[in-house]
Amino acid sequence: MKYAGRLAAVAFVGALSLAACGTDNNTGATGATAATEAAADSGLSGTINAAGSSAQANAIDQWKKDFQAKNSGVSINYQPSGSGAGIQAFIQGTVALAGSDSALKDDEPAKADARCKTGKAINIPMVTGPVAVVYNLPGVEGVQLSPKTLGGIFNSKITKWDDPAIKADNPGATLPSTPIQAFHRADESGTSDNFTKFLEATADWPYEAAKAWPAEAKGQGAKGSDGIASSVKDTEGAISYVEMSYADNSELQKAKVANGSGEFVELTPESAAKTVETAEVKGTGNDLALSIDYATKTPGAYPIVLVTYEITCEKGLSAEESKLVKEFLTYTASDEGQASLKELGYAPLSGELLTKVRTAVEAIS
Repeated sequence: MKYAGRLAAVAFVGALSLAACGTDNNTGATGATAATEAAADSGLSGTINAAGSSAQANAIDQWKKDFQAKNSGVSINYQPSGSGAGIQAFIQGTVALAGSDSALKDDEPAKADARCKTGKAINIPMVTGPVAVVYNLPGVEGVQLSPKTLGGIFNSKITKWDDPAIKADNPGATLPSTPIQAFHRADESGTSDNFTKFLEATADWPYEAAKAWPAEAKGQGAKGSDGIASSVKDTEGAISYVEMSYADNSELQKAKVANGSGEFVELTPESAAKTVETAEVKGTGNDLALSIDYATKTPGAYPIVLVTYEITCEKGLSAEESKLVKEFLTYTASDEGQASLKELGYAPLSGELLTKVRTAVEAIS
C-alpha cells in the first residue's frame, strides 16, 4: 500500500525473551527475501554485537532465531540495555548496531560519524512499536485519558483515580479513590523520549522531551520495558507507558487515548498505523530519521507511537561486521522477516518506507 507524500513509518525492535513461531519456508520468495536465501547458502560466520532499546526485545529475538537457523555460523548478541546505553556503546565502538527508539540527535550524530571513520552513521527504521498507556485498576476496563490528564498524572499533579479530570474523561464510569502509582523508565529510554515528546506536543508538558525521565516530575522508576510491565502488573493503582507487545504479553489493561481531534482511540496495530502513515523522513540520503505528528487529527488514529531504529555505519565497519550486519538487516527487511512480526504486537514495514529501508541496507559497505 503506497501513500502519496506520506510514509508508513515503523520502528526496528529487538531482544532476548519471547519464543514466537517463525518460518523457514522460502517458497516463492522475492526481493529482499531472495537475498536471504542466498545468505542461507553463503557459509556466513562471525558475531554481530548489538545493544539498545528494550522495547525491541521481542522482535530481535524472533529475527535472531530465524536468521541463525539459516546461518548456523553466525552469532547475534543483543543486549537490551536501553536506547541511551546502546547509542553510547555504538559510539564507543563496542557494538556494530545500536537499537534506539529515537533517532540520533543533539551532539550524537557527530560522535557516531566519528566512530564510523570513513562514512556516516545512519538511522534505519524497521518496525512500528505503538506505546500503550497501561494501568492496573481491577474491575475498571476501557479507561479513557486525554493528553492533558496524562500530563497531570505523570507530573504528579493528579494523584487519585477519582480525580475530577479523570472523571471528566470517563463520564458515567465508577472510579475508585485508589492512589495513582505512576511508573516511568528509570534508565535512559527512547520510549520515554517518545512519550514525553507526545506530552510536550499535546499536554503543555513543562519539561524538555528526553530519554532520561525528568526528576521534577517525580513518580517511581523501573528499569527496562520488562521492569515497567512487571511493576504495573504487581501494583494496584499503577499506570505507566510501555511498548504494546509488552502490554499484550503481560495482559495489562490499556487505556484509550485522545488524539488531536479529541477522539478517544483504542490501541491496535491498525489505529497506530494511521498515525505513522503521516510521518515524514527528515534525514537525508540513506539516513531515514522520521518526524511523527503526535497531535494527529486523523480519524481513528492512536497518537502515541515510537519508531525504533537500527543505527549503524553506512560505511566504516570492519569488513566482517559490514557483511554480517548487511545480511542480517537484509533479512529483517525482507518479506519473510517482516511477516514474522505480526504475531508479536508490531506493525511491519510497508510502501515507500520499506523501499527506502531496503535501499539504505543495500548501501552498507
